[in-house]
Amino acid sequence: MHPDRRNRVLLALTLALMALPACSKNSEAAQPAQPTAPKPSTPAPAAPPAQAAVPATGGSGGSMLSGIPGMDFSALPPAAQRELSTVLSDEFCYCGCPHTLGQCLKGHTTCQHAKRMTRLAARQAVAGVPATDIIVALSEYYSAFRAPRQKLEVDPRMCMGDAKAQVTLVEFSDFECPYCGKARPLLEAFAKKNASRVRFCNVPFPLPMHANAVPAGQAVLWARDQGKFWEMHDALFENAQNLSPANIVAIANKLGLKGAELQKALQAGTYAKELEKYKALGTTAGIRGTPSIFFNGRVYDAQMGLTDEALTHTLEDELEWRANNNAWAAD
Repeated sequence: MHPDRRNRVLLALTLALMALPACSKNSEAAQPAQPTAPKPSTPAPAAPPAQAAVPATGGSGGSMLSGIPGMDFSALPPAAQRELSTVLSDEFCYCGCPHTLGQCLKGHTTCQHAKRMTRLAARQAVAGVPATDIIVALSEYYSAFRAPRQKLEVDPRMCMGDAKAQVTLVEFSDFECPYCGKARPLLEAFAKKNASRVRFCNVPFPLPMHANAVPAGQAVLWARDQGKFWEMHDALFENAQNLSPANIVAIANKLGLKGAELQKALQAGTYAKELEKYKALGTTAGIRGTPSIFFNGRVYDAQMGLTDEALTHTLEDELEWRANNNAWAAD
């Protein structure tokens, strides 16, 4: 795909799902960067709520947007209605049926995939993305499900949720990265809300520009062996502005652990090789910054945004994909 075209695709997804910046080697160490999407100046409006269908107004969306069970687009601006109407008439539903998205919504009312796809398109239309780019963005997003998945082996003690959950969400994070700190409560809340469906794992991935990320990463691995991985994980993020080795030891003491033993482990580099192993795992998976998230080995770029709505959207897509043996549900 031409770089300019790909940038427009990434911008469409960024606008639709609310961009969240990420710590990266490129942004803070001035290393060469691959093209990334510009960040929007304002958050994208939320998708229209699922309500009883109401005809679209003023002919801007035409009859294509009216008569859709459970979906109401009458409150969308006229320009957004026009773009969304074009998407519904020109794009096919990814469920695999031989119908356009609009036809699937009206004729196959049980197709939940079509509804999720339409809500995603609606968010982009409201954000001002033209229909042509929305269609390309949808194609990029859904084709990613067919791409090769990363094999991410994580110590189960670094995970929360049902070990038999259908979806494993793996996050690579840096304890001094402010964006990881912002993502932490959202991801943990999402994982706890979906504990029966999502197994959430965290992997330390220290970036070179953060001086204390390495001892912090080693400390959380040490705490894991003491049975307090998540307690240390959260405490390190809560003290992200002061993660000197001495303060990390003090944090261990506050958690009821033996800080003196942690200090010895840090000085001896006891967990250095294991931390390097996890860094190599992330590098092989193509990580360029943190937080980096994977759903069953499928990359979920933090630049696409981290909101409960966006995470739930991709979770539901992932569950449908798995339930149909790596395919979309057929009507």
